Amino acid sequence: MKPDEPTIRAHKPSRPEWGSDAMAEVLSQLGIRYVSLTPGASYRGIHDSIVNYLGNDNPQMVLCLHEEHAVALAHGYAKVTGEPLAVALHSNVGLMHAIMAIYNAYCARVPMLILGATGPIDASLRRPWIDWIHTAADQGAMIRNFSKWDDQPGSVSATMEALLRANVITRTYPSAPTYVCVDSTLQESPCPEDLKMPDVERYHPVPVQSPSELLVDEIADRLSNAKRPLVLMGRVGRNEQAWQERIQLADAFGTYVLTNIKDGSVFPTGHAANPIPPMNNISKAGGRLIRNADVILALDWVDLASAFRQAYGTDPVDAYVISCSSDFVLHNGWSKDHFGLAPTDLAVATHPDALVAALITKAKKTDSSERWDGDSIELDERANFEDDGQIMCSTLARSLREALDGRSATFAALPLGWSGHDLDVSHPLDYLGGDGGGGVGYGPGGTVGVALALEGTGRIAIGILGDGDFLMGSSALWTAVHYKLPLLIIVANNRSFHNDEVHQYRMAVMRGRPIENRWLGQYIREPDPDLAAIARSYGLKGYGPIDDPSELTDVLAQAIKEVEAGAAVLVDVRVGVGGYPGEEMIADRGGTAKKVN
Repeated sequence: MKPDEPTIRAHKPSRPEWGSDAMAEVLSQLGIRYVSLTPGASYRGIHDSIVNYLGNDNPQMVLCLHEEHAVALAHGYAKVTGEPLAVALHSNVGLMHAIMAIYNAYCARVPMLILGATGPIDASLRRPWIDWIHTAADQGAMIRNFSKWDDQPGSVSATMEALLRANVITRTYPSAPTYVCVDSTLQESPCPEDLKMPDVERYHPVPVQSPSELLVDEIADRLSNAKRPLVLMGRVGRNEQAWQERIQLADAFGTYVLTNIKDGSVFPTGHAANPIPPMNNISKAGGRLIRNADVILALDWVDLASAFRQAYGTDPVDAYVISCSSDFVLHNGWSKDHFGLAPTDLAVATHPDALVAALITKAKKTDSSERWDGDSIELDERANFEDDGQIMCSTLARSLREALDGRSATFAALPLGWSGHDLDVSHPLDYLGGDGGGGVGYGPGGTVGVALALEGTGRIAIGILGDGDFLMGSSALWTAVHYKLPLLIIVANNRSFHNDEVHQYRMAVMRGRPIENRWLGQYIREPDPDLAAIARSYGLKGYGPIDDPSELTDVLAQAIKEVEAGAAVLVDVRVGVGGYPGEEMIADRGGTAKKVN
């Protein structure tokens, strides 16, 4: 990753001279490769130390144009690598800019080491005006409900220890961001003569604990004796060994598998054990599988209670339920991302990958050619909105497959309108899942982070974004061009905040009001933003808008060739939105669906 900028003048003293030098040294020894940031005076000491003490190497600074993008970049990077980046946030104002992106990262359970800063806690040292408004007594309180741990240490030694602890905690399963707020006075103070640097090699994340032999035997017996075993693949690991072990599990025990499009690539879509496309909510066919299963193994499935409610309605869950997750250690009373309390007959508190690895050593079934005693699976019908010449998301998916022509690609993001029918995955890095917290604006920065993590792998980073997501975060793409990170952004542009348009449709149906008014306060039109021009202004190559299906494959093929040559490229594709839910619509919050006349 080499930006166009002047050569850095080396200035590496033999030992840390300033407090921030010692802090930078700890980051370097922890193996933090990058620190994404938007500059700010509250951490000017750390900034200087990264440049002039470390030589802008391990970590290297990644300049972003907004703190939200800096966090999203680290979020995307962690999805690929499982490793944390450092993120530097300027005082309280930078933290407030970044808050939504931190919540996304927390809900996505990714590791991240966030460095905050504050003006001098000692009021006598504050510069007029600016240090007063950029000093807060307890900055961590702003994100304490959706971070894993935070601290505001009071000395250089305590700061080094806080960084070590933050690194250990964020890397320990279940992962989530940690936050260390550093007093600017400590950064800018000379290092004490007797300062001892810690032995970083002695501070490690807590290893995942393997389940007990008795517990594994019990679960293996349950799955072996089941007539209709089902595995719900949720938040699991992205490494290839774990991927292969999940396939072995399904084959060895003759299970069917369900996957959620929000979780990314967790199981091959073309495998016989996975007959139903990845879902956003439980589909009709998925509900039938869940209702008919006699043993269900949930591997950190997000919102298990709602899955059962969608499948069973108000009826009791009559399957034997095994739930493997340690996510409960992050649950608190503020965020409701713990979801409903699901009925569970056997709870296993470990990482799902550890349980799967143990189970495949106990498999007794060897022939999975007939799953579920030969029961047939009725698939959901695929909606078809391609009759009027519009480009639909399914049209885009087909054209992109043709343009890729077998190349390895990683989908960093997909829009809400993307159907699981159009998602083909055969590798754990083929698709990285959703943004975590439903915060719009993640896509551009997250895709840049994915491109950074994929450097040198030969995989193409692709972000397929909604137009609202792109417009909120478009300036994140400057970072990709500055650091010469090739990527492809495709905007599935319906010129509307269409998800909320659907909600207004639903309200109109429920209340018997005109559905024709659903577009008000939603359309992004008159004027239509020129998305390709926006991209070109940041240095990308821009195409579009493309609204003719016959042109789409050729344009995408050309864009992919340019990405392979090292460019960052955006293609604006005008997509249709298809139909709206009709009489069978299930109204939100228990409302009664009314017929539309």
